[in-house]
Amino acid sequence: MLLAQIEGFLEVARRGNVSRAAEAMFVTQPSLTARLHALERELGEPLFARTRRGMRLTDAGRAFLPYAERAIRAVRDGKQALTDARSATAGRLVLGAAPAISTYVLPGLLQKFAEAYPRVEVAVRTGHSEDVLQMLLREEVQLAMVRALRHPDIESTPLYEEGLVLVVAPDHPFAERGSVGISELAGERLILFDRTSSYYELTQSFFLGLGVTPREVMELDNIEAAKKMVERQLGVALLPRTAVAGELAAKTLRQVAVSDGPAVAQQIVAIRRRDLGPPRGPVAAFLELVRREDTAGAIG
Repeated sequence: MLLAQIEGFLEVARRGNVSRAAEAMFVTQPSLTARLHALERELGEPLFARTRRGMRLTDAGRAFLPYAERAIRAVRDGKQALTDARSATAGRLVLGAAPAISTYVLPGLLQKFAEAYPRVEVAVRTGHSEDVLQMLLREEVQLAMVRALRHPDIESTPLYEEGLVLVVAPDHPFAERGSVGISELAGERLILFDRTSSYYELTQSFFLGLGVTPREVMELDNIEAAKKMVERQLGVALLPRTAVAGELAAKTLRQVAVSDGPAVAQQIVAIRRRDLGPPRGPVAAFLELVRREDTAGAIG
């Protein structure tokens, strides 16, 4: 059963005349008649009774009519959905993100995205970067924001560099100083978070690379808990800048530079499956928003 046959059936049903219907559809009368005969053969029932006054629907034709109308509406709605998806005026966007990104970066971005594209439905899946990569490869997410990863089946778009900063409580002795030396940190309790995360590895590498072993270590399973421990003067921590931006602004934490240590940072990227071609619709719109916000210094 062809779409053209259903369209022809509906046009003849509306006009009650094959020649007028053919004219409205810009086809010849024999071509339209052939479509109707093919549809009737497939359905096994005559759909029209030919009378002096034109074409009248049979009982079978009247029974088929609402389903034909529904089919045409479904096709038109489908075409409109594709148009909306291409222009990002509607559709669905499924994002993957590492925990620190989904907690501290995505909310602000998604607020702006929702304001610009209110009809796009958004879902977010979270996990460590390697787990999110697997979600992407299994096509469970369309786009993911993670630390830089290598895989032959993905393409990456650099977004921003996430730096780790040393934070202390406001009344910690380091708080009033612009910087401290790495040897001074060796005497402090170091608060680490999430042993399975890349930030844990970065912190460990930072101290090992400088040949320094902290006097004492406290391990926690998430950034929020680590921040609370620092605020209570239970230690110092190297935490992602985006994760402590609010506390630094509120002065519940203070940032202190490490004068003789290298900067600690990792690249945050957006990844997509390489075989999907250029981004379109909501994916393209979200990427453009992230690039624009990054350029404006709104993230990172």
